[in-house]
Amino acid sequence: MPGLMVNHNIMAMNTDRHLGNTSRILATDLERLSSGLRINRGADDPSGLQVSEGFRAEIRSLVVGTCNAEQGTNMIQTAEGALNEVSGILIRMRELAMQSASSTVSDQNREAINAESVQLTTEIDRIANSTQYNQQTMLRGFGNVVSTDPTASTALQSTTTGVIDVKLSAAAAGTYTCIDTDPTHNQMTLGNGIATQTIDIGPALDNDAIGGVVATGSSITANFDRLGVTLVLSGNRPPSLSGPATDGYRDGELDELSILVEGGTGGSIQVGI
Repeated sequence: MPGLMVNHNIMAMNTDRHLGNTSRILATDLERLSSGLRINRGADDPSGLQVSEGFRAEIRSLVVGTCNAEQGTNMIQTAEGALNEVSGILIRMRELAMQSASSTVSDQNREAINAESVQLTTEIDRIANSTQYNQQTMLRGFGNVVSTDPTASTALQSTTTGVIDVKLSAAAAGTYTCIDTDPTHNQMTLGNGIATQTIDIGPALDNDAIGGVVATGSSITANFDRLGVTLVLSGNRPPSLSGPATDGYRDGELDELSILVEGGTGGSIQVGI
């Protein structure tokens, strides 16, 4: 029976170990060259990784701050362009006022001057309402918010009124009161003491024995575009794991209830960390 033979080559094993170490070092160097980073994982330098990640977060924040500053400049330039147009209109209205005060023009001329002045006034209102940046009106109601205090905004008692959201677009500060007395016409009126608007929400409502009602599990929007206020009205929601049952909107339930729009102080541009 042949004896046991052990084949070994110490020099070859040592060479293989050095080759493996060299391959790992080469792979690390190639990784650093391709990524441009000295630290690519925690094993490279645990303490250095913590420092580098902190710097990386700070740099990313500074980049976002730069973008915010650029977008803020664009927003201000948008508002400035609209104000320049308004300034030009006001100068023209001053010219018309000076012209109409002269005895060299007739009453017929003054009627034409007045008609132009009325159109210019309408154009100022249009510019104020339509100047927007990222769907935010700049010259009217910028920064205004709806008060969530149920004693001030009584229409926001969603468990009884069905109002689940109020969206603003160029809405002036003040108290907006709903006039919703007739449950048969499916109409709603909203006013702030200066202007009012009546809209027909009948096509979006279902009818039962009592009157118009939002369908269960759905919602509709009442868009008072001239006032810059949009109400989102929900239907009846049965009790579930997410909460108790709530009453949806039924025509006539918002009568004499109000929404308080609080005046804002404008916006802010975040450029620092």
